[in-house]
Amino acid sequence: MVAKQIGRYSKYIRPISILFDLLVISILCLFFFRNLNLNLTYYFLYQTSIWGLIALSIKYYDVYRFTTPVEILSKIARQSILFLLFVIVFFPFSKEAIFSGSAIAYFVTSSFVLITCFKFLLFYYLKKYRIITGSNFRNAIIIGYTPEAVNLKKLFETRNDYGYRFLGFFSDKKANANITGKVDEIKEFVLQKGVDEIYCSLNEITNEQLKDLVEFADDNRKTIKFIPDTKEIFSKNLRIDYYEVFPVLSLKKTILHEPSTKIFKRFFDIIFSLLVMIFLLSWLVPILAILIKIESRGPIFFKQGRPGLDEEEFFCYKFRSMRVNKTTEKEASKNDPRVTKMGRFMRKTSIDELPQFLNVLKGEMSVVGPRPHLWSQNKVYGTRIKKYMVRHYVKPGITGLAQVKGYRGEIETDDDMINRIKFDVYYIENWSLILDIKIIVQTVINIFKGEDKAY
Repeated sequence: MVAKQIGRYSKYIRPISILFDLLVISILCLFFFRNLNLNLTYYFLYQTSIWGLIALSIKYYDVYRFTTPVEILSKIARQSILFLLFVIVFFPFSKEAIFSGSAIAYFVTSSFVLITCFKFLLFYYLKKYRIITGSNFRNAIIIGYTPEAVNLKKLFETRNDYGYRFLGFFSDKKANANITGKVDEIKEFVLQKGVDEIYCSLNEITNEQLKDLVEFADDNRKTIKFIPDTKEIFSKNLRIDYYEVFPVLSLKKTILHEPSTKIFKRFFDIIFSLLVMIFLLSWLVPILAILIKIESRGPIFFKQGRPGLDEEEFFCYKFRSMRVNKTTEKEASKNDPRVTKMGRFMRKTSIDELPQFLNVLKGEMSVVGPRPHLWSQNKVYGTRIKKYMVRHYVKPGITGLAQVKGYRGEIETDDDMINRIKFDVYYIENWSLILDIKIIVQTVINIFKGEDKAY
């Protein structure tokens, strides 16, 4: 009876979410596109197909009990941007249709406001429902008594919103009051107690026992999952590939390497850069050009070769903040005599970096990402600092997580670079749209506050 109750309602959540989303975009398009002379039959087929294909490609509906709100927002943002692009694409191919940017904007914005509100209401309702009623919980056991297994048990007990009920440890290697039984006693326990998920520490079970348990789980519709051991490599994302029928585990690349994320981030970069260039640089460049020229002779802009994506060189643009000199590969230091008075102000406020929005439009940089280092720094720290070269897996950015956390400017000790790399790697492995927006907002705040190491 317990086993039947577990997950009684969860199987309906995804169909309900899909149905609601399709109803919203269908009803709202009828309202906002009513005067655009659309062939609604063709448009509905197109819109529904595109929605489904985008959702499949970015795994939009892959939301689980352990999915975070930030991940949900990131999925919604990517779905909305890609959907908007494909809605716009429809109009040039429909000769009779009247294109209206405002109607499309109202339609997409209204749709995703409603969809976002519904998703979060459903998400939080289910979490609260699990906590208050204790229903829809999954019974779980753990094979092994390793530190990782104990930490997982604590997570089950402290995060009730995840919806797990821990029933016991099983181990042949340990014998204490915390152990419920031995591995060969698991089958009977699972069937009697209605266990739904079996978590297994691989270093505490033999191959024969594992094979037997997998077959048992398949026969009884139970889920078996594996806890990584203490080896650091197994704490990373893994994916399984098949060479014909032979399975091979490999490290997954980050979400920033997924095609849909690349398209979304590139679209965001282009739109954001165009807005900055139209509304800020269009009037700021002439003013700064005059001020730079008045103080010192030389070009307005400074360009320098920097290592970019896959360590390929590109020319990074800046407003010239130094007197013309032959030591451009030497980073600026405090009270650097090469820096002009105007240059000191631009560096303090990071205004000198603004021309890099041209690099973004050219596709050489992103608005947010690891800052591009000097080639000389790459040579010094590339082999000295662990994970240093990971930063070249993605495009460099105008601003980045390390910069807004205070790790910018002159590198005085190895620790300065180590901390910078830690934040760069964290950004690459944990990217989300919300994180990008937070970094941009904090960058703007820092411009007005000024930064101690910006010189």
